Amino acid sequence: MATVRKIAILGSTGSIGRQALEVVAAHPDRLKVVLLSAHRSAELLREQAAAFKVSRSVLTSVESSPALAEAIATSEADLVLNALVGAAGLRATLATLEAGKTLALANKESLVIGGELPLVADALAARPLGSRIIPVDSEHSAIYQCLLGEDPGALRRIWLTASGGPFYGLSRKELATRTAADALRHPTWSMGPKITIDSATLMNKGLEIIEAHHLFGCGYDDITPVIHRSSIVHSLVEFADGALKAQLGVPDMRVPIQLAFSLPQRWESAETLDLLAAGPLSFEAPDEESFGCLGLAREAGRAGGTAPVVLNAANEVAVAAFIAGSCGFLDIEALVREALDSFGASPIGSVKHLEELDASVRRHVGLKLID
Repeated sequence: MATVRKIAILGSTGSIGRQALEVVAAHPDRLKVVLLSAHRSAELLREQAAAFKVSRSVLTSVESSPALAEAIATSEADLVLNALVGAAGLRATLATLEAGKTLALANKESLVIGGELPLVADALAARPLGSRIIPVDSEHSAIYQCLLGEDPGALRRIWLTASGGPFYGLSRKELATRTAADALRHPTWSMGPKITIDSATLMNKGLEIIEAHHLFGCGYDDITPVIHRSSIVHSLVEFADGALKAQLGVPDMRVPIQLAFSLPQRWESAETLDLLAAGPLSFEAPDEESFGCLGLAREAGRAGGTAPVVLNAANEVAVAAFIAGSCGFLDIEALVREALDSFGASPIGSVKHLEELDASVRRHVGLKLID
């Protein structure tokens, strides 16, 4: 009889959370959900808890964040999927690691802003890779799979693929007139609104560069983003001898989610790639002159310390403003650049320090939007 893995899904009403529950529904004899959380979608959370017979759920807009941390710590979960959106996911990541549970990480911001915190850094240093943290982002899951069984010291370069988003090939003049409705029409992936806008600006790829740096210990000069429009190759790894390994598959987040749940096994799935129908696989350099957020993220990562915190907070506020129609598409990049110039970079103190800085940056960018 198969062992049943008990899991918690944080952010269960969002895009990743809903797809995770689809994976659970496909493997009811292998997976049992013991904890769900959502921020505002109370009715959907109740429906999910009833459908999956989950005894405990947390609505974080009503209960304080320590309630979620306590729920994580006291739950029976062996594995916690952190699918929360934005910087709000850091506390859940820390609570999961403090509780000694395996973290399936779909919240890249946890590493972008908290990758240098001792608790996170120690978990990332644990070997074999994935013994404490399993990446769920499709690109980082691909890199993780390519590195399985390999000597980490032989890693030369990570080739991080990007779809190019809905605005691929547009000039800055053309980008200036694009709306949120335009940006939310992603060509290959079905994702939540925030990450879809980040894909349109290429900020998402910049955040993923910082995430890859922390996950795999690769220097920023050795992480190269490439545009791959079909999203069939999810990323590649280059080794010291010049050999490259790639992970290919359909652009469907249920595949890396299921892998995080099933490791060290691989379970059957209906999501298979017809390689003969995939067409040519092409790669090209991103247009960083038109899409400046990618370079801003890379430079914030190199600066380290508090710079990624500033980057992320400014971007979250700017993206929300763009979705609300309060600023233009290119204003996202301008607001992030201004915040980085205003706040600079300094060493990280504590989690409280990060949260206070995050709040300060959000207020600063909010005032800029009013001006």
